[in-house]
Amino acid sequence: MAINGSAAAAEDRGGVRRLRCSVKNYDWGLLGGESRVARLFSLNSGLGVDDEKPYAEFWMGTHDSGPSFVVEGGESGESTGNLSLKEWIAKNPHVLGDEVVREWGTDLPFLFKVLSVAKALSIQAHPDKELAAVLHKRRPDAFKDANHKPEMALALTEFEALCGFVSLEELKDVFQNVPEIAEVVGTAYSEKVLAVNKQDGEENVVEALKSIFTELMSASKDMISKALSKLKNRLTVASEGRQLTDKEQLVLRLEKQYPGDVGVLAAFLFNHVTLKPGEALYVGANELHAYLCGECIECMATSDNVVRAGLTPKERDVEVLCSMLTYKQGFPEIVQGVALNPHTRRYLPPFNEFEVDWCVLPEGASAVFRPAPGPSIFVVVEGDGRMHAKSFEDDVVREGDVLFVPANTDIKLTAASGLHVYRAGVSSRFFGPL
Repeated sequence: MAINGSAAAAEDRGGVRRLRCSVKNYDWGLLGGESRVARLFSLNSGLGVDDEKPYAEFWMGTHDSGPSFVVEGGESGESTGNLSLKEWIAKNPHVLGDEVVREWGTDLPFLFKVLSVAKALSIQAHPDKELAAVLHKRRPDAFKDANHKPEMALALTEFEALCGFVSLEELKDVFQNVPEIAEVVGTAYSEKVLAVNKQDGEENVVEALKSIFTELMSASKDMISKALSKLKNRLTVASEGRQLTDKEQLVLRLEKQYPGDVGVLAAFLFNHVTLKPGEALYVGANELHAYLCGECIECMATSDNVVRAGLTPKERDVEVLCSMLTYKQGFPEIVQGVALNPHTRRYLPPFNEFEVDWCVLPEGASAVFRPAPGPSIFVVVEGDGRMHAKSFEDDVVREGDVLFVPANTDIKLTAASGLHVYRAGVSSRFFGPL
């Protein structure tokens, strides 16, 4: 891929740029060659893959915890310097478009990722802007920024997650059929849940749910350990006479990953979601969730703030998590995306910071991306082809390539082989009626 000109000249032009991106080796990631994250990172960076190491997240954007760097070079794609995308944008703010600069300043409002999940991530939520500002000021070591983090997961493979609390009816079933939870929280809390009804008003239902969840998550390690031992024994006996439910099977799987963890019991209270490839899930601020397994494209507001309380060896903040949650009940919406053309679907969450397009092109096919008023990042996850854009004519793109596209830039993709491309950009809704 030929990109002419030096880094200094690039600061004056601000055209399409190839990026070198960051990887995260969290212990829940898929190992080495099993991980799409590992493959994309290797192709993107030219570095080898360690088959003994987990590769969890591939970051594309400007967040300081995992920055991308602008490549200025020839066919080898070697960088002529260490100019980060964040620094390059600061020198070329026009690449964001005027409306984006007015709203968010000279930084990308979204962070784009690929995730390869081998075992459950923590039970967690992301604070809204008000709480994020407080947490960042109080503990900047743990909360790296003051931004909120609404996010969307778009499945690349079958992808499992826990998201939000089960309905009131399902919650009552849990307290009637999972005696270990009722024993941990105590008779008074159990009776409170069983007695509450929708007719009592949403506020009373939320208060009952919040109280039992807080009691469960605050229980001693010894109490949780004993409860999980009883649960495993009970389900082992039950499995000899009946098929365990999907949730029971999931809980036993989580217990093997995180033995003695309160999050294993808490999973009974959450919706178990399985996405098929091409399906997406939105997660708003202060909404509880945990990704379980599979691979996905993820996009979010530019933040890395997480409050955890289970299924993790990392630091937990049970008090903050239990106080911040929305306690929304019911199964979350599964989003299919909307067709823009025969080859492209758009996923448009109810957040201004981002949207995601998924483009699949068979050999010889083309797709046009109309100029957007804001910036975009494209990642090629499969195949190869050409990208046609101003100052970026007929350049080959292939698996592992990540490209920054400035505002108001026409893009045309043509596949040489089957080409799978994802694009993240500022939400179309932000710029006005669709």
